[in-house]
Amino acid sequence: MLDKILNVKGKGVFVPGNDIDTDRIIPARFMVCITFEGLGKYAFYDERKNADGTDKKHPLTDPRKQNAKILLSGANFGCGSSREHAPQSLWHYGIRAIVAESFAEIFFGNATTLGIPCVCASAEDIAKIADVIEKDPEAQIDVDVENLKVSCKDVCIKCTLPDNARKALISGTWDPIAELIEAEDKIAQTASKLPYFK
Repeated sequence: MLDKILNVKGKGVFVPGNDIDTDRIIPARFMVCITFEGLGKYAFYDERKNADGTDKKHPLTDPRKQNAKILLSGANFGCGSSREHAPQSLWHYGIRAIVAESFAEIFFGNATTLGIPCVCASAEDIAKIADVIEKDPEAQIDVDVENLKVSCKDVCIKCTLPDNARKALISGTWDPIAELIEAEDKIAQTASKLPYFK
């Protein structure tokens, strides 16, 4: 049984900007891999790193933001190509929830099937949370998937999430492949009764 994702708590990091596409999230040259393991070190690589591998100034290289689990951003997050590697790189980096103004549809679907809630809030409300974590980087953000709100210290904002995604996350049915694997015996029983499988 998959975990029921009722809420996600952790430090936050604000990566500002609209239309952050999947090539920025995971450059294409790092997608030559057999598994998704290890992709975390390439998340936002070209924005975080110089050519010699040293750190650039970026929210994700800010020492105060290390081990952040909640990513805040702008509109149309995850646009561009449909590469599944983008949410995979964020998951392996340690991101467990994303709060943005809106999401590209395919990115949203790929992230949800990894158990990463992608909730939407207004730019003004996201700025309120971003302001709190800028002043206190250790402040814990709570993304409440069940009740559709995001809170951090004394700031609490409303968020939205399509009902089918919300239900899948809070019921632990967010990965359809895992569901198929868990139902393997029932699938075999049903298949044995179908004449065209004999």
